Amino acid sequence: MSQNINTEYNSFITSMLNKISHLNKWRRDFIIEVLCLFLSIKGRINFLQLGRYGKHGEQQYRQQFEKDFDFLSFNKEIVLSKGSGKFAIAFDPSYIAKAGKSTYGLDKYWSGCAQKAKWGLEISGLAAVDIENHTAFHLEAVQTPNGEMLDDQSINLLDWYAKIITDRVATLILLSKYLVADAYFSKKPFIDKMTLAGLFSISRLRSDSYLRYLYKGEKTGKRGRPKKYGGKINIKELDLNYFEKIEQNNEYTLYCAIVNSKALKRDIKLVVMEQINEKQKKSYYLYFSTDLEMDGKQIYEFYHNRFQIEFLYRDGKQFTGLNDCQARSENKLKFHFNSSLTSINVAKVIHWLSIDKEQRESFSMSDIKTMNHNILLLERFFDVFAIDPNSIKNPDIIKELINYGRIAA
Repeated sequence: MSQNINTEYNSFITSMLNKISHLNKWRRDFIIEVLCLFLSIKGRINFLQLGRYGKHGEQQYRQQFEKDFDFLSFNKEIVLSKGSGKFAIAFDPSYIAKAGKSTYGLDKYWSGCAQKAKWGLEISGLAAVDIENHTAFHLEAVQTPNGEMLDDQSINLLDWYAKIITDRVATLILLSKYLVADAYFSKKPFIDKMTLAGLFSISRLRSDSYLRYLYKGEKTGKRGRPKKYGGKINIKELDLNYFEKIEQNNEYTLYCAIVNSKALKRDIKLVVMEQINEKQKKSYYLYFSTDLEMDGKQIYEFYHNRFQIEFLYRDGKQFTGLNDCQARSENKLKFHFNSSLTSINVAKVIHWLSIDKEQRESFSMSDIKTMNHNILLLERFFDVFAIDPNSIKNPDIIKELINYGRIAA
């Protein structure tokens, strides 16, 4: 049983590596080992722990983490090979807890969980959201420079976020032409850069955004510029001559129209979601796409699947050591962050996407970590006590021990 799982990991990672690069055998084996260790080590995952459980000394892992690896291309191949084919590119920064004074990029960054700026690091994550499978695949995590570094480059934080995407657009557009980001990114400079790069933006607007109807009346024949807008939109009293009701159920009603955004200085495809709570109080949420031909239900669907990238960060921080790196250099940090999140892709493909969609349960990194940690210990016992795991009487016992401690064994 343990050999079968390890073989699956090895053969899958090897097949993806074969598609992207010509790594030498030593480096190829190292990448396979590191991704498997991130899925197997319980507790903190740092160089000390890698040295304890892995095949090499602590210093060897430090040296190898300093070397570059093309995680974006590697993960792109995973997405293309195992995904449904219907994707959106999700972009979202995430706060990483980190103490000290000499680590690259240390500064105060916004923490969504704490709802305040905290001392530490930040990564800007790119993920491919699989719309059909309702999950996300990590693509690449790029560390955010601190304020002083941004000042030296004469750019602001929003410009930096845009640069991360535009620098990688040739690869990203192979997966999807739609970029999904939260309301923070619904700003004209960012949206304009995405449009120039060939990407359509999907995001949210504030409920008090200044939006205008596009004028549909007849031309007056008078001198001067023709009338372009038909008045400001009151979200609480939509003009159904412009808006189309596209969906209604017990939870919400969706309306859709092409309107003009004064802040974005462009026409957008707008979806208004009207919700009524138990006290019959109405709430309104505004979603938009810069693709005016996009179906309104798709805009809503794409934006709500954006949240799958948050589950990547959650699993990374709870199970694959996203917060645990003890390095200070930029290269080591980058390798650690991307190894942590890429290992989740590998686990998802082997243990979840391989199951028929109708039979899948919730994806549980907790169970996968427990099982892989049990395998790691069992293999050590086999080696130390010279036990033959392929003996006829052992398979059932091995299977029981592998599943020991799992929530859904």
